[in-house]
Amino acid sequence: MALVTLIGEKLAIEGEEFIYLGPNSECKNCRLKTVCFNLKPGRKYKIEKLREKQHDCNVHEGKVVVVEVSEMPISTAIDKNLPQGTTTKVEKNDCGNIGCNNYEICTNIALQKNKTYKIKKVYGKINCPKGYNLYKVDLED
Repeated sequence: MALVTLIGEKLAIEGEEFIYLGPNSECKNCRLKTVCFNLKPGRKYKIEKLREKQHDCNVHEGKVVVVEVSEMPISTAIDKNLPQGTTTKVEKNDCGNIGCNNYEICTNIALQKNKTYKIKKVYGKINCPKGYNLYKVDLED
């Protein structure tokens, strides 16, 4: 089942992906805020379909478009070589190397503390400049 949300008309392109950062305080009095705020903060979504309906918006330049989105898996790094289908608790890595190519996946903001995830896909070992033994995986709730 597709999730429905609103996105700025200049950003509303089928196939595009975005990370939902969470509620915006400027929207607190908007009558449509429940449609905008129905996504999970820190998660990546893909725009699957644009709908015809548009609305005025005080935050976005121009209007917002009603779109159908799908939630993308969480790409992250884990310190164990586990097979696809395994469930595991994943802790966010505490890395200060922001110039590293893997920084975003190693410190993925979508991970929730003490939550168990299922490994959807295993990509393999990551070359870590700090020497950590890490593997890139996709997770799902």
